[in-house]
Amino acid sequence: MVIDGPMFIDGEWVKAEQTFEVINPATGVVIGSVADGNQTHATQAVEAAHKAFASWSRTTAHSRSAILYRAWQLMLDNKSELAALMTREQGKPLKAAANEVQYAADFLLWFAEEAKRTYGETIPSARPDQRFIVQHQPVGVVAAITPWNYPISMLTRKLAPALAAGCTVVVKPAESTPLCAIEVFKLLQEAGVPAGVINLITASDPAPIGKVFCEHPAVRKLTFTGSTAVGKKLSQDAAVGLKRVSMELGGHAPFIVYKDADPVHAAKGASLVKFLNTGQACICPNRIFVHKNILTEFVETLTSRIKKMRVGNGAEEGVAIGPLVDEKAIVKIENQVNDAQDKGADILCGGERLTGDTFADGFFFSPTVLTGVDDSMLIYREETFGPVAPVIPFDDNDDIIAMANDTHYGLAAYVYTKDLSTALRSVEQLNFGIIGVNDINPTSAAAPFGGMNESGLGREGAREGLLEYMETKLAGFSI
Repeated sequence: MVIDGPMFIDGEWVKAEQTFEVINPATGVVIGSVADGNQTHATQAVEAAHKAFASWSRTTAHSRSAILYRAWQLMLDNKSELAALMTREQGKPLKAAANEVQYAADFLLWFAEEAKRTYGETIPSARPDQRFIVQHQPVGVVAAITPWNYPISMLTRKLAPALAAGCTVVVKPAESTPLCAIEVFKLLQEAGVPAGVINLITASDPAPIGKVFCEHPAVRKLTFTGSTAVGKKLSQDAAVGLKRVSMELGGHAPFIVYKDADPVHAAKGASLVKFLNTGQACICPNRIFVHKNILTEFVETLTSRIKKMRVGNGAEEGVAIGPLVDEKAIVKIENQVNDAQDKGADILCGGERLTGDTFADGFFFSPTVLTGVDDSMLIYREETFGPVAPVIPFDDNDDIIAMANDTHYGLAAYVYTKDLSTALRSVEQLNFGIIGVNDINPTSAAAPFGGMNESGLGREGAREGLLEYMETKLAGFSI
């Protein structure tokens, strides 16, 4: 069945003159036809959000919280249906899709609770006749651009804090995964979000919509998750209007396994986080540094586990690795693997596009382990965003922290060690916003998520995630 997907503007489901198709990346089958919005639609959505802001921003925090609680419950009630749609549209295995829906719901619950904790403060003055009061108020209309790799959780990670703060929102979801966004908006509408408070613009070409977001004076904040190159362009364009921006961008995560670590335990962790979402996550390790004393056991365990990973349509039982997003992703990975092999790296497993009857119409690449990787290779420098694990040996004479920090990215990093001092020093010295110590999942709705350097600006989730959508106002009283 092909799904018909309209936009959502000012409380109404809106069709467009043009549509674009949504493809299942595992099968190549068209699963949906979605409204192809343009700049006029985007402008209408921004103006609807601007009109709705006056009343929504004056609702009580408790009222906004109640709506988010209802949305949380509705998302849990529809967890199976949302996960099944995500697997068809994005490709990830059904179990992973269900985990993402749960994660998405966690943001609704967390910010339903945080909405009631937007505390201000009083500040002592040096003058006896003066009092200072600080308040936090919503920033205004928020324009949000969300990615395809986590098509539901990245929506709620932006929508939930914005709504909790009292902002109104216009969302442009990734053109590869608009159907998931449409279903989430249906739940939010059912939860009682008033007309104009949330708006959804689907479009095959994101550039004209982004132009409206950056140039329309009513938009006061732009939040984006995606590539560093696009994030830089949006930040530059938004700067003309001095709009607040938050950017969650690319990553090039190091995974350091010190010589005192358990190589089997570390290899199991690496196999899980490296191939998370078929390697299509910004926190996936891209450079796996392993001390030479434990290299053999680590590589044997890693390769053994990866060879057992079944690749295929995520809707099928037992599939661990789904398709990549499109043909360009395949070409990029092939280029990195071929470059590494040409420069001396060894392929221990995988290393090729999967073809044949099962894979013919999809975008599948075999889970791959590379050894002998060094800093002359593209994969050492570029984010892969795919199922390739490059292993790099080091010894006591190497400055492993400097090697790990040798990137312009700074999102996530991982450290495996049994020594507390080594762990603490690594956390302090690594230039990354998120660090897992013997932990491959250092994320939660309650924890701040974001990067340093060219991996982004600002934080999502946690208390910090709410403050990203609020202005700080100071009042001085003379009494």
